[in-house]
Amino acid sequence: MALVRKSAEALLADALENRLHKLLEDQARIQFEAGVSDGEVRSWQNSLPAFLGDLVDAGLGHVEVLLEHKLPHSPKRVDVVLCGRNPAHGRASYVLVELKQWSKAEPYGDDLVKIDHYSQPVLHPVEQVRRYCEYLVDSTPALAEQPGSLHGVAYLHNAREAGVWRISEYAVDEFGDLYTLDSKSRLTDRLRSVLNEDAATRDGARQAADEFLGMRHAPSKPLLTAAAKELQEREQFVLLDEQQVAYRLVTKAVEKARASRKQTAVIVLGGPGSGKSVIALSLLGELARQGRTALHATGSSSFTNTMRKHAGRRNRRVQTMFKFFNDFIDVERFGLDVLICDEAHRIRETSVKRYTPKAVREKARRQIEELLDAARVPVFLLDEHQTVRPGEMGSQVEIEAAAEAAGCDVQVVRLGGQFRCGGSEFFDAWVTRLIGVKGTPAPWSSLVTRTDDEFVVRSAESPREMESWLLDRQAKDGGTARIAAGYCWKWSDPVTKEGTKVLVPDVRIGDWERPWNAKPEQRVPDAPASHYWASDERGFGQVGCIYTAQGFEYDWAGVIFGKDFVWRDDHWESRREHSHDPAVKKAEELHFARLIRNTYKVLLTRGMRGVCVYSEDPETQEHLRAMSA
Repeated sequence: MALVRKSAEALLADALENRLHKLLEDQARIQFEAGVSDGEVRSWQNSLPAFLGDLVDAGLGHVEVLLEHKLPHSPKRVDVVLCGRNPAHGRASYVLVELKQWSKAEPYGDDLVKIDHYSQPVLHPVEQVRRYCEYLVDSTPALAEQPGSLHGVAYLHNAREAGVWRISEYAVDEFGDLYTLDSKSRLTDRLRSVLNEDAATRDGARQAADEFLGMRHAPSKPLLTAAAKELQEREQFVLLDEQQVAYRLVTKAVEKARASRKQTAVIVLGGPGSGKSVIALSLLGELARQGRTALHATGSSSFTNTMRKHAGRRNRRVQTMFKFFNDFIDVERFGLDVLICDEAHRIRETSVKRYTPKAVREKARRQIEELLDAARVPVFLLDEHQTVRPGEMGSQVEIEAAAEAAGCDVQVVRLGGQFRCGGSEFFDAWVTRLIGVKGTPAPWSSLVTRTDDEFVVRSAESPREMESWLLDRQAKDGGTARIAAGYCWKWSDPVTKEGTKVLVPDVRIGDWERPWNAKPEQRVPDAPASHYWASDERGFGQVGCIYTAQGFEYDWAGVIFGKDFVWRDDHWESRREHSHDPAVKKAEELHFARLIRNTYKVLLTRGMRGVCVYSEDPETQEHLRAMSA
């Protein structure tokens, strides 16, 4: 979990010999099978010798030090973890340290600070280390059961008080305090108050480090209490029919697992809007209330980040319960009571990625096996017609086969009903027939036989007309609207105009042009981050792609069919040469066709109240016009 572990005095000797940063570089290359940036190497060279020298001068050279320690189930790393014994009672004591080279910093409102030469504000260092501490306590029951065993400090070793005094007036506590070059003596006093300076405790420090690295990780009781309050009391979900059946099967499987130690996997199958995520949130809240260890995971960055933002909006610590599928690559077997795998059709072949440590990479198995092993009751909620990328292999057949191989019981629930798309059973049938999933295409008017079905289907003669229709619907009927399209145009990085980053209008049809939604990790003023395109009102005016629309809903959906999926005579054709999705283009022919078909099925079923369709291909547009009548 750490790149390097040694005593402070041994690390200082390495630093003075100018080899510590090289050791860290080598370990990063071995563990991640990739290099690190020049900036990170420079920070090691500049920060670590100064801090390690302060430790040794304070009589803490025997303290065990973990450098670049990775947080459990997270890609984040803590600069330094100090492991030792508390001088007051002799129990294990730990200090997380964030080191900063800054000499000047200015507050930027709330929890942010502005640093010269940084392109955007960053989190206040006290808040950064505080959140790391909270995260560790929340995900490590042993630390939660030992209040006062974990501490956090931020050390600006290059800064004088005059350069950062405005950010030093920030709330501090045991999880976060700020020290500078001027207050170095106070820092060493603080460290000596929680770490025994008696060198005779060297073995105790090593033992404390061993204990820290060996702790099991799961949601702690304080986090479960917070989650129960946030998810159970925030709003009550009413589960209907098969939704309640799925919910009860999971809670009964948890009871069975505790009584007989028998593992049971629950597979919940349902189409768009059938209530899978409502089941997931209801379960997470109820299990937290019962004190069961449970986490929620998906394979979608947009979906997980939105769940974090909205499901845990009143308590940011609850947000840590929302994970990604590849966070369980080295998880303890049966470390959780329940793992809720939402959007499980996005399970991939493997969790290995570029920065996966080599030691972990060598032990990596199939992702489905890792998810099954993570909990006594793994729950998989999926729609097999929403697989849209190569490498996604979450299906009932795959999950059942892996569960059977693991000796795990399986229960399957099929959800009925349509809770998205205005509850219109006719629209779901229209979509599956329109794109050739099941049945032959039929005009909307021929399928709608109920007078109380208020879902709206229409076509537009241009993207400009589509946009006007959506705006008109918003104005007259309220609600949210978005335009999404097949991935048939390039997706440029933002450009700088007059000193401000702006999106490039890549989606061009005739004289109409609009930008794609912002790219992940590329912030643009007045545009939501890609994760929030579907939920932030600023998303209208940008065109969403499958990766930002999948898993979300809005009232009025506009869908632009690109030339990658066209109607010819009496059938659909998928055209690889018109796709700009680098991953999908590599798929073999039959798989490519299925992925493109699934993409448009997902985009068509995002609307709660209505959908408007358009194709830039004339023959396809004529077909859509006829089917929307």
